[in-house]
Amino acid sequence: MLAAAGALAATNVVSEFAPAAPRAISIDGGRQLFVDDHLIADSSLERKWHLPEIQRGPILVPETALELNGGNRPVAAPFSDGLFYDPADGLFKLWYHAGWFDGIAYASSTDGIHWTRPRLDIEPGTNRVLAKRDGYSRDGSTTWLDLNSSDPEERYKHFVYFRRHGSPSVGEVYTSADGRHWRLRRLTGSLGDNSCFYYDSFRKVWVWSIRRTATSPRDHTGMVRVRVRREHSDFLESASWTDGDILGPAMEADSLDLPDPQLGYPTQLYHMTAVSYESIMLGSFLIHRGPPNEICERDRRPKITDITLGYSRDGMNWLRPDRRPFIASSRERGTWNFGYIHPAGGVCLIVADKLHFYFGAWSGVSPALGADMYAGGSTGLATLRRDGFASLEAGAGGASMTTTKILFSGKHLFVNANAEAGQLTVEILDGSGVTLRGFAADRCIPIRADGTRQMVRWQSSSDLSPLIGKPVRIRFYVVRAQLYAFWVSPNVSGESLGYVAAGGPGLNGSQDRTTNAGSSASETSLYSGQLHSGVLR
Repeated sequence: MLAAAGALAATNVVSEFAPAAPRAISIDGGRQLFVDDHLIADSSLERKWHLPEIQRGPILVPETALELNGGNRPVAAPFSDGLFYDPADGLFKLWYHAGWFDGIAYASSTDGIHWTRPRLDIEPGTNRVLAKRDGYSRDGSTTWLDLNSSDPEERYKHFVYFRRHGSPSVGEVYTSADGRHWRLRRLTGSLGDNSCFYYDSFRKVWVWSIRRTATSPRDHTGMVRVRVRREHSDFLESASWTDGDILGPAMEADSLDLPDPQLGYPTQLYHMTAVSYESIMLGSFLIHRGPPNEICERDRRPKITDITLGYSRDGMNWLRPDRRPFIASSRERGTWNFGYIHPAGGVCLIVADKLHFYFGAWSGVSPALGADMYAGGSTGLATLRRDGFASLEAGAGGASMTTTKILFSGKHLFVNANAEAGQLTVEILDGSGVTLRGFAADRCIPIRADGTRQMVRWQSSSDLSPLIGKPVRIRFYVVRAQLYAFWVSPNVSGESLGYVAAGGPGLNGSQDRTTNAGSSASETSLYSGQLHSGVLR
């Protein structure tokens, strides 16, 4: 069995999810990823973790007067905020931090690469979406596109943490029909800066990731940043809480979140958000590696933060097996992504055969001040193969993996696999492990291509209708190939019915129910061509 390289270091960060129960497990809820052993009964394959490609330069930089901040602390970057694809008008929509602690601005794009800043009527001549108020300075913020909202006036949901000069800070909650004109609905309960919210589509609850400080179990000498949560099925109700509504225990960085070897400071959990992706919750954990604020202010340099990923099957316990930075600060002066990396709300989008992860990054370069810890914020993009967090692989000698007993109501088996240099074959067994007639590996038409949506066929049929509702096991034989995911679709188009994170072109709702068989060659060429040049590996 494949083991996950995690450790039990915090009360709700786990080393491995509980072993699958002997009963059959339904796989109707989307693509089945290999981030854990949830569906694996036996395997001789090797699990490998993958990192994204980072586009060499930013896709959005400070240009307008609002963003340039008088030359002091220019910023045009998500500071959480939000980036979603809206199928209603076919646009990528970005809400972002414009000018340090100044505005919340809006931009749109037809391709996720090139952005337009519309002139709005909130502050004529700018793309600001909330009017500026004296004595209020924006800090952390989240915007969420709720495609399943029953009230059109609440299709967009928004939170912003305001620092107020001479008064306590406050969290404000807004809703909107168009994402541009916002209605203040209420104040939040007590929370700290860099708090945020997200939606758990599996449990149908809004989750507030609340930043607080506490004494660390790892280090009782000082206070550290931690996360607690608040949950409720109703968004507006979720935003109001007392201490009795807060769910714990607190989540924090642990002993596997290693200090930066050059800086040496203990790590802290700076931010945490999540999104429903296919059959799991995908979490973005922002790890702070120092220096402390006073050192950064003295040295006029940004803090070093790195995005790492986590995975959950219940929305409460998180597996974080690969602690390498998924999106890392460069740590080099003069680079656009020197430090202070922040994820965008929504976590990722599906664009053709790639996942797009947008993030804010700070250079520390100030036209007016020379250098400053909060200057030079811009927007970056990282891309990963769809479902490409982890793969099960084998070399020339070949190896196999057999699932636990599973149930499905679909008709066609699909895989996300790269078998260009080898092949992948599949057989289906009954619940006791006997190969089913017509579905043996030697009757399977080998897959010898690279694709994120490939149908598995046998010589007699590709229709699994006779197996609907019956406990079966699937065995994958892999030779010089990588297997990223599998699922059983109701249609030959290969839709998974899983959740699609922050959406993407061709996806018309919160789940993969598109009747498209996949991206056309021209679509794939368009996006990969735009990203191919200037990629760091």
